[in-house]
Amino acid sequence: MQQQECLVGVGRAYAVSAYAGTGLSQLRSFLEVHAGNWLFGHLGYGLQAELGGMPSPHPSRDGFADLHFFVPQVVVQLSPQSINIICTQPAGNANPAQHWQHIQNQTLASVDVEKQKPAGSIGIAPRTTRAAYLAHVQQLLRHIALGDCYEINYCQEFFANHVKLQPAGLYERLCAASPNPFSCYYRVNEAHLLCASPERYVLRTGSRIVSQPIKGTAARANQAEADAAARHNLRQSAKERAENVMVVDLVRNDLSRVCRPGTVQVDELFGIYTYPQVHQMISTISGELLPGKSLPDVLQATFPMGSMTGAPKQRVLALINQYEQSNRGIFSGSVGYVQPNGNFDFNVVIRSLMYNAETHYLSYLVGGGITANSTPEAEYEECLLKAAAIKKVLDDL
Repeated sequence: MQQQECLVGVGRAYAVSAYAGTGLSQLRSFLEVHAGNWLFGHLGYGLQAELGGMPSPHPSRDGFADLHFFVPQVVVQLSPQSINIICTQPAGNANPAQHWQHIQNQTLASVDVEKQKPAGSIGIAPRTTRAAYLAHVQQLLRHIALGDCYEINYCQEFFANHVKLQPAGLYERLCAASPNPFSCYYRVNEAHLLCASPERYVLRTGSRIVSQPIKGTAARANQAEADAAARHNLRQSAKERAENVMVVDLVRNDLSRVCRPGTVQVDELFGIYTYPQVHQMISTISGELLPGKSLPDVLQATFPMGSMTGAPKQRVLALINQYEQSNRGIFSGSVGYVQPNGNFDFNVVIRSLMYNAETHYLSYLVGGGITANSTPEAEYEECLLKAAAIKKVLDDL
């Protein structure tokens, strides 16, 4: 599958920002006007309010709009063999050679890795107490028993106020602790996303569309034999397989709305992939896009992604608003890019820190899929496991 080894978009020649209501129509117009250009941007979870959901009852604190895309002034493509610098718009009249010289002059010190410790410790606190989390999961299990839904992704937030830090340096540390294939550092004005995501939301290569939802998590073990057993147990877990297959069915249904009939297929079911802290169960679903369908059509059919919502999706969106105690913001949304030929690749924003440099608000969210086989205590522990790399990085400051 096509994937950039490393891709950077810098500067802002043109941009569009929107909130739920007209987001996709504004994106469609922006794509038409700037067809043939590189575009970078994000989709916040709040965009679901124009796709059958409702606005969150909680304030948004991370500083990101529900949708933002921009045409960068400079694009840098890094592969194992080469570095390609594209000046889409002259930035200070600099050319690719000048940008390359500037890149060579950078050091880790320039992102203040060593100077990034804030004054005083970071007092991270849960917005939802452990007792409240367990009670909410118990209530969600009742909804499942009553047939309201089959699976729901329930998230909780950890946060700190009055934090001053250098987010680029913190991102360096997060990547060192938890390198992942869909990581990104993303900034729009004073809003910063430090993302160490292992999950792809959607990829387009020509007429082929691919989604790779993650459902199923197991902790790594220190010894090789125990680690292999953890992988095996994850693969054989009836709970995790049930959770995974439900999201696969949801993604198949979503893709069928924009793909040729009969082309949506499951390329891999229950694949087990290993990352520094966890093993993950990942399935791959693909289809052939109908002629004339573009990114806004795919988003209309598939956003927000099944792995961060549940089934049936519309009912789950309402339950998320009812029980979660935070506005997800950009979390469980997506960051990605559109190439000049119309191909695109977007991640799922998980395992991430959000930092609002204007308000000095730092937060991260974690969650998991609740099914009939879930137990509240185990789901809470899974949340802590998913946040282990983030917690380690913050504890080491």
